[in-house]
Amino acid sequence: MYKILALDIDGTLLNTKKEITPGTAKAIEELQERNIPVIIASGRPEQGIYHVANALNMKEKGGYILSYNGGKITDCKTGEAVYSKTVPKEYYGDVCEYAKGLECSLLTYEGDYIITEEPDNKYVDLESKVVRMPVKKVENLYDRLNFSVDKFLLVGEPEYMMSKVEAMAEHFRGRLNVFQSEPFFIEVVPMGIDKGASLDFLLSRLGMTRENLVACGDGRNDVTMIEFAGMGVAMGNACDEVKNAADYITSSCDEEGVLKAIKKFFR
Repeated sequence: MYKILALDIDGTLLNTKKEITPGTAKAIEELQERNIPVIIASGRPEQGIYHVANALNMKEKGGYILSYNGGKITDCKTGEAVYSKTVPKEYYGDVCEYAKGLECSLLTYEGDYIITEEPDNKYVDLESKVVRMPVKKVENLYDRLNFSVDKFLLVGEPEYMMSKVEAMAEHFRGRLNVFQSEPFFIEVVPMGIDKGASLDFLLSRLGMTRENLVACGDGRNDVTMIEFAGMGVAMGNACDEVKNAADYITSSCDEEGVLKAIKKFFR
């Protein structure tokens, strides 16, 4: 029944030390040898996922990277972008102007770099470390945006960000999708972009249905794929929204929850 596996990265595939345990890696390798595709589905930029995909030999064994919360899907074997949707250029100015009225920093991704006007923000530094991309300071972010933006990310203190996300989502309603992926992150992506919708597209391309999918996640941006999957699995460390949406709750990322889910659903 289950023929494909989608995994969030942080707090799911990776433990709190940002490691894939040997047992989890071996279980994923066994799926790959059985021609069961593995999808890495993350809010991270594509460049910030490659080292995870490489650790799982996905270029050789196959699989897919679903980056920017579903804004782009890449076939690991061929390097082909099988799906891509970027932020419409007419909204760049509004996003930059709106962010100026908030006590946070705005960033986006250009090539192999994070670009921002405020590189010293501790949450910019956190994003840089997590995705393994260096930060480049720009004097005026809007003036720099002569390329297609996959997503914007606002970063700041958790309580403050949580108090502002609803108003920002309302401001851009019908134009952009605005949500929190972490307490200190507000994501701004194209309308209609979320992990569930992009997985729906990919499964159709592969000739599969949602009933064939097991999806594991822990954060708010995982809710759509947990709800969409035939078997939505919440990590033991998942937020309440994910646990409430899930069909099954596994152990935490520090207790090899992904390994246990693979053993349970892909015997």
